[in-house]
Amino acid sequence: MIVKKFLGVAAIALLCNQAFANVVVVNQGLSEKEVLAAQQGWCAALVDISKIHEDEGQAAAKSLAEQVIDAAYGYQMGAVLFKPTLTVKPQTFRATSEGALSYFVGGDSNFPSDTGFALKGWQKCEVDNNAVFIAGDSASTIGKVHFTAKDGSVTSVDKTWGFVKDDAGDLRIVLHHSSLEFQG
Repeated sequence: MIVKKFLGVAAIALLCNQAFANVVVVNQGLSEKEVLAAQQGWCAALVDISKIHEDEGQAAAKSLAEQVIDAAYGYQMGAVLFKPTLTVKPQTFRATSEGALSYFVGGDSNFPSDTGFALKGWQKCEVDNNAVFIAGDSASTIGKVHFTAKDGSVTSVDKTWGFVKDDAGDLRIVLHHSSLEFQG
């Protein structure tokens, strides 16, 4: 079997679910602890945006959301593959920070359907990963995120995240896909 050069032995071992028992895969770039912390940070930020919106209004929530997006997402590295939960054509995907900001806090005439997902009064946000895959300085996760509203109701979404470390060593979200589970 011919294997393309760019895969390398370690990547092959990962892809084959450790079929090569004598190959040790060393992750030198990213730990599961860092990934879990980034997810928890994202949840905490979402709740903080909801709280500041309630306490101080739209402008304060927008300011905080801008800071969160700048710190958490990789828009300064290029397009982010962001498909939020509640979006509609023709603005389903948010490859720019402007689109992400509008999704989280609304108020942008370029995205007229956005009402501000982060402004829904969320009281709690919990990540429930099904799996975490780490390869070097990147990681992917898939699972659910549960959002608790003021009235105690819980909304759960299917969530896939992709993370990479930037040149400064900071973890950035470069893939964010969310969808409501079909209740059939």
